Amino acid sequence: MNTILTVVICILIALAVALYFLYRFGQKMQVRQVESQKAIETYSQKVSMLIIDKKRMKLKEAPFPPELYEKTPFYLRFTKVYVVKAKVGPRVANLMCDKRVFDEIPVKKTIQGKISGAYLTEITKGAVPTEKEIERRHKAKAKAEKKAAKEASKKK
Repeated sequence: MNTILTVVICILIALAVALYFLYRFGQKMQVRQVESQKAIETYSQKVSMLIIDKKRMKLKEAPFPPELYEKTPFYLRFTKVYVVKAKVGPRVANLMCDKRVFDEIPVKKTIQGKISGAYLTEITKGAVPTEKEIERRHKAKAKAEKKAAKEASKKK
């Protein structure tokens, strides 16, 4: 009974230490993300672009320079990234983006967006409307038609 209690206490202490280090690591990563987000915002510029293609592929297979792969942390090297091939001005560029932006991008259309280096951060004009927006528009249209019909019946 005494040995079981000792083993349980040792396991609990080990779990507490592991949780503490995970918490500290999470805080450190959160600070890094905030700093990098500020840098992205300061260097972003608004451009008009024609979207040629969009894909999701591994970072190593993506058409980016090898320096980008080498600078990427080890734990992110094997993840898949969202890649957009777009004609920005006179040249064709491969851009990386988030899932949120990737879902909004229409293919074979011209859009306006914010670019920071090789990273597409935001779509400002020309995005594909989401299902919620489409549903909201249908409801507003139906409400306006109902109101117009009601006013037309009052005039008669």
